[in-house]
Amino acid sequence: MRQPMTDQVTVNPIVLQRADPCVLRHRGAYYFTGSHPQYDRIVLRRAERLEDLQAADEVTIWERHAEGPQSHLIWAPEIHRVDGRWYVYFAAAPDESVTTDVPGTDDTFNHRVFVLENSADDPFDGEWTDRGQVDTGWESFALDATSFVHEGAQYLVWAQQHPEVKGHSNLYIARMANPWTLATPAVELTHPELDWETRGFWVNEGPSVLVRHGRVFLTYSGAATGIDYAMGLLTADAGADLLDPASWTKSPEPVFVSDPAAGQYGPGHNSFTETPDGDAVLVYHARTYTEIVGDPLRDPNRHARAQVLPFDADGHPVWGTPVADTRPTPTSTEVLPADGAFR
Repeated sequence: MRQPMTDQVTVNPIVLQRADPCVLRHRGAYYFTGSHPQYDRIVLRRAERLEDLQAADEVTIWERHAEGPQSHLIWAPEIHRVDGRWYVYFAAAPDESVTTDVPGTDDTFNHRVFVLENSADDPFDGEWTDRGQVDTGWESFALDATSFVHEGAQYLVWAQQHPEVKGHSNLYIARMANPWTLATPAVELTHPELDWETRGFWVNEGPSVLVRHGRVFLTYSGAATGIDYAMGLLTADAGADLLDPASWTKSPEPVFVSDPAAGQYGPGHNSFTETPDGDAVLVYHARTYTEIVGDPLRDPNRHARAQVLPFDADGHPVWGTPVADTRPTPTSTEVLPADGAFR
C-alpha cells in the first residue's frame, strides 16, 4: 500500500477559531466552512493548500434571520457538492433557551437542520437559496447533518434527540429523495451508551463519512466539549445495506482523543478531505488548554486542524493522535476579528 504524503499538511491550525470544520476539495481547491464564534453567519474560504486557508479571504454567504427558526445559534455548517450544485447543511434555533422534555437531560437547545442551495459553478458566485428545514420525521433537537453519495444514492446522517432515548443526541441515517428531502424513515445507528460518550453530556454528534478500501467509516464525537470530547467510529462493508443497523460495527473505545503531550484537548467534530495525491486527510477542531473561563459554548478557541490519515496493510485507518501546533494561536478567551485574521 502506498505510503501517505505526510508532508502535505505542514501548518496547524489550518484556520483559527473556527470549530466544527468542514473541508471539501473540488477542482484543485480546498473549500472551508465551520462554526463562526459569534454563531450568527455562515462563512466560506478557498485556497489551493490547506495551510493557506487561514490567510484566505473569508466570505459570508448567509446571515441569521432577525427572528424565527433560523435566528439564533447557527452551528456546524457543511458544504457539499451534489449533482453539479452546492449545498450547505447547518443547524439553527429560534432562540437560545433550553428544554427539559427528555428524562436525564436538562439543557437541550431547540435546533433543527436546514439546507442552502447554490446552482452556480462557483459557490462564491450565484445566489444561495434557502431550501428550508429537513423533515427528519419528528420535531426535537437536531443538528450536525452531513451527506454522502454511495453507489448512486445520497444519504443524510445527523444527530437528533429522541424522547424515548436517554441523552442529548443519537445518530441517524436516511436515504434522500433530493438534497433537502428524506426518501426513507430515519434509522438509528448509535446512541450514547459507552463510558467515554457520557462524560459531562450523553452525546453522539458530529458525524462524517469516509469510504476507503471496501469499507464505510463513519466517525462521530461524544461527551462534553472540553477535555473529554473525543471521536468514535462505526464501520460497515461498502456493499452492505447502510440503512440496516446490523451492517455497522461500533468501536468500543474512542479512536481519537486528547493528547496533553501535543497540547491538544477535545479533538472532534471532524470531516474528511484528501491531498492532491488522493491520500485521506482528517480535519477536526481542538483547544490548546483545559481551563475554560465561563461558558464553554462561548469560548472561541476551538481551532480547525488537519493531518494525513494513514491506513494499515488491512485497509484500516491508523488514527494516531492530534498533531502539535506549528502556528501561533490565541489563548484563553481572546477573540480574533470577525475576518479571522491573527495579528
